[in-house]
Amino acid sequence: MQKTVFILGLLTIISCTYKEKSNTKKFNFTTTFEKSNGIETASYPEVITYYQHLADTYPSINIQEIGMTDSGVPLHIITLNPDTTFDFKEIRKTKQIILINNGIHPGESDGIDATMLLYRDIAEGKIKPPTNTVLVTIPVYNIGGALNRNSGTRTNQNGPEAYGFRGNARNYDLNRDFIKNDTKNARAFAEVFHTVQPDIFIDNHVSNGADYQYTLTHLFTQHNKLGDELGNYLHQEMHPQLESLLEKKSWDITPYVNVWGTTPDKGWTQFFDSPRYSTGYTTLWNTLGMMVETHMLKPYKKRVEGTYKLLESMIEITEKDGNKIRSIRETSFNKQSKQKEYPLKWEVDTSQITKFNFKGYEGEYIPSKITGAKRLKYDQNKPYIREVNYQNYFKSTTAIEVPKAYIVPKGWWKVIDLLKLNQIEFEVLKKDSIIAVETYHINDYKTLKTPYEGHYLHYQTSVKKKVESLAFNKGDIIISTHQKGFRYIIETLEPEAPDSFFNWNFFDTILQQKEGFSPYVWEDKAFEILEKNQNIKIAFEEKKKDTAFANNWYAQLDWIHKQSVHYEKSHLRYPIFRILK
Repeated sequence: MQKTVFILGLLTIISCTYKEKSNTKKFNFTTTFEKSNGIETASYPEVITYYQHLADTYPSINIQEIGMTDSGVPLHIITLNPDTTFDFKEIRKTKQIILINNGIHPGESDGIDATMLLYRDIAEGKIKPPTNTVLVTIPVYNIGGALNRNSGTRTNQNGPEAYGFRGNARNYDLNRDFIKNDTKNARAFAEVFHTVQPDIFIDNHVSNGADYQYTLTHLFTQHNKLGDELGNYLHQEMHPQLESLLEKKSWDITPYVNVWGTTPDKGWTQFFDSPRYSTGYTTLWNTLGMMVETHMLKPYKKRVEGTYKLLESMIEITEKDGNKIRSIRETSFNKQSKQKEYPLKWEVDTSQITKFNFKGYEGEYIPSKITGAKRLKYDQNKPYIREVNYQNYFKSTTAIEVPKAYIVPKGWWKVIDLLKLNQIEFEVLKKDSIIAVETYHINDYKTLKTPYEGHYLHYQTSVKKKVESLAFNKGDIIISTHQKGFRYIIETLEPEAPDSFFNWNFFDTILQQKEGFSPYVWEDKAFEILEKNQNIKIAFEEKKKDTAFANNWYAQLDWIHKQSVHYEKSHLRYPIFRILK
């Protein structure tokens, strides 16, 4: 606590005395990383001071605050535009934008240092300034984690000497919060993202899995999920170009090695970035997304240098393909308005496999000196190049008919707040109305037995559908699917989607029945219902052929109750409604 207060006080002092210092002494733009010969990373106050001085010294760089974080410190974005225009509406008219996110996991600090070097080198002319590309970076996204500095929590990582912690100020993993928005950080990110509206998004990380020869791995968003021309460009053009450019710079790169507890000899499956993750979220608006994953066991200096070269290469691709990227994104937005179906769930397409030569290390299972059990041991003295199978094709397993609109009753204000935050357009019902809608009833779902990022996440959700005319109230909102937020709307409001608001527990109150019956009272009423309604009686007798049901008197009474007018309509009825026509 005292450490955090001290650092926040230091930030205040830096802010107050900054102009005076900059006028009396030229700032030294040699970074902490460079001064330490590549074994240290800059602290959060050092990062912000550095960018403040860059912006003061070079007209091409602008620093601004956008939003607040859980740490009580505002989020910053740093924009680099040689034209010195920093109005994003104006920028988007003629240029493409790359948004770089650093320090989402502050212990994975490679991108923090690499981006500081990149901005300085472009501003000082060491690298040719981009002409058609504007860079925007969040210098440190997880500020609370960055201020919680230590030298031990990255157990598997080779440097730097000290770094931030993975959890934010409230111990959230921010790379699981882009849909549920539990943190102020995630809400600030949404504000940044919709202000900037980037064409390309890059999130810098450090891997934690198998051992192999590469320093750099890439994790592009899944191309089939992205779909059509946009997915094809990402998969067939951007991805190969990045590998080729890095090869010319003498840097090897491989797809993110999604392997845990075993060796990658036989290949692996591409990581599927659902919308809870940064690149899964940003691609909901047709932004081309990728994560950089450097290898945790490689020296810190090499990891930062590799990240630098990768960012430099992505700028080169954007400079070359900027007009194409702009055109493809616009085509994707236009096609959405005509889309009849939307794929909600995916699985690996085993009929398509990508083969490539992988540079790994031999691994074997040997007895543990501690437990006596078999443990995995890599031998870096035994490198190999071996063809592996990479399963990077996915196919849809569940698709829904795209509705014309959704209706969200005004009482679900938390959902409406998140729709507003993500700039989803909607109309407000001006008077009480009867509207024909498709309703969902939750048919089945499973729930994690342990907490996950502050929630007990649902999964394998299924629904039953029904078309009926329902009464809606003045003030309820109607959300047309004909808008740029098309993907976000469906991924959050369709309960079967993996990262839907339903699966993240936003609607758990409908899962609990609020009114019930006392058996001694209901017995007589239930008997009357069976006597007066032959259809219910016939169905009841049929159901009693099930032995378990026949032997459970309470289940029988409950079944009859659920067929009656006494059973509450809100139980298991999903409270978001679909207008089909």
